[in-house]
Amino acid sequence: MATESGGPDQRVIDDLRSVYSETVVDHVLEPRNVGVMAGADGFASLSTAGGDTVRVWLRVKADRVIEARFETDSCAATTACTSVVTELVTGKTVAEAHAIGRQEVLDALGGLPEGNVHCAEHAAAALRAALKDYLAVKREPWKRNYRAR
Repeated sequence: MATESGGPDQRVIDDLRSVYSETVVDHVLEPRNVGVMAGADGFASLSTAGGDTVRVWLRVKADRVIEARFETDSCAATTACTSVVTELVTGKTVAEAHAIGRQEVLDALGGLPEGNVHCAEHAAAALRAALKDYLAVKREPWKRNYRAR
């Protein structure tokens, strides 16, 4: 429920704070790096069995991630996880970025309830898939023309 100003109702924020860390709440209310990236060097779109989708775009220069963006239609926890993934990966080499997994996401967010830990894995998996796409296109640039969007 939103207030007249369009922002979230205080009760919604209080409910989030009763379940999640302040870092998670911050990334839910103000997710970083949201939106499509035209001409991305790496791209992935992963869907869960339940139909939730996470999309990650990467811009890479000299084998270092210089920008990451995302979109998701999933829950608050997935939004927070993918938002923090974009922050964690920016500035990392491709090799360093491959090391970002579920635990790094959980640590950056100050943890998640057990029922939401899979959201961290889903965000990390989308990052790994985008990195894999980057490496494939780097080896064979023509593949960029055949990406699913």
